[in-house]
Amino acid sequence: MQKKSTAESADTFIWTGVSARGKKLEGEMTAQSIALVKAQLRKQGITPSKVKRKPKALFSFASTDKVSARDIAILTRQIATMLTAGVPLIQSIDMIASGTKNKAVTRLMEKISDEVKAGQPLAKALREHPRYFDDLYCDLIHSGEQSGALDRIFDRVALYKEKAEALKSKIKKAMFYPIAVIVVALIVTSILLVFVVPQFQDIFNGFGAELPAFTLMVIALSEFMQAYWWVILFAIGGFIYAYKEMLIKSKPLRNFNDRMVLQLPVVGDILKKAAVARYARTLSTTFAAGVPLVDALDSAAGASGNVIYRDAIVDIKGEVSSGNQMNWAMRNTKIFPDMVVQMVSIGEESGSLDSMLAKVASIYEQEVDDAVDGLSSLLEPLIMAVLGVLVGGLIVAMYLPIFQLGSVI
Repeated sequence: MQKKSTAESADTFIWTGVSARGKKLEGEMTAQSIALVKAQLRKQGITPSKVKRKPKALFSFASTDKVSARDIAILTRQIATMLTAGVPLIQSIDMIASGTKNKAVTRLMEKISDEVKAGQPLAKALREHPRYFDDLYCDLIHSGEQSGALDRIFDRVALYKEKAEALKSKIKKAMFYPIAVIVVALIVTSILLVFVVPQFQDIFNGFGAELPAFTLMVIALSEFMQAYWWVILFAIGGFIYAYKEMLIKSKPLRNFNDRMVLQLPVVGDILKKAAVARYARTLSTTFAAGVPLVDALDSAAGASGNVIYRDAIVDIKGEVSSGNQMNWAMRNTKIFPDMVVQMVSIGEESGSLDSMLAKVASIYEQEVDDAVDGLSSLLEPLIMAVLGVLVGGLIVAMYLPIFQLGSVI
């Protein structure tokens, strides 16, 4: 098993040395120890004369730049394009490092370039940075290096990353609308309760008559909000923080959360289609790259994004390992649509499983896109309806005593 490296926490060293032609050189290098710096310099034909750890500044400010999944997708496409054009690998990496405005990407590519120049295979150099390059990415690059088709593999990986990012963006868009409705409704209601209702309450105090029950309820809620708004904010913030921490630390809670989100109306259906699209896209990419089907299913299980589909794919792997056809194993899980199972069956019979899975992925990615657009159209009037009920309810509660003012007089 590949051990995780501590490259991300390596120190920076300042070195001076002499090249093979006797020219004096100096520079900086990131490594875990002075010995590794000297070894890498010797591999580059440089005789080190002095290596010391670079002193850290007393006061430093963290860079706002960071390497996002979108950055990885972009640099993967750039490498694929340059390799296809005949640009050598190391030169491609160096060009990306010098051409980006994101300093974090520059540092990452410079580290990878140094490791490749020192003689490491690219896949091994990428494994030194597991925060950015997962096992699936590194395994595919390794298969490309072994087969001598690194340019084609990079093209496949770039396509996979681009599709994955596009799908992730659509899912975030689908989840954003319901959350936006709730947040906007809470903010508007809170403003009315804290700032508007007290103004009416001052007027009601001079009526000298009993107020309607609905109005009394709203006034009581307003008084509670005025007195304990900070407690409510703290409770909401604390709950969100605690829930996120528990999701990270508690596997049963993550599994429960995954099951519940699939039961949500409309959004659950979108998430199911997205899981099928991820499964098909991952399996198509890995299988087409020459990864055995059983190992490809491992990658697909990890990329599924939901425990229901992850467990189902693990079951499919067990069935396939026992010699059963994948379409039969998929049908037994009872969570994959019949159309997907039938297309996989056709792909297995015709020997074109990778292309058939790619078609399945494209179909479901389009369905997710259409569903998100439909959700947006559905929620726009819903937002108006929810806000209308809340704001209208508060207005009615405040004006009920005024409507009854004639009888009091």
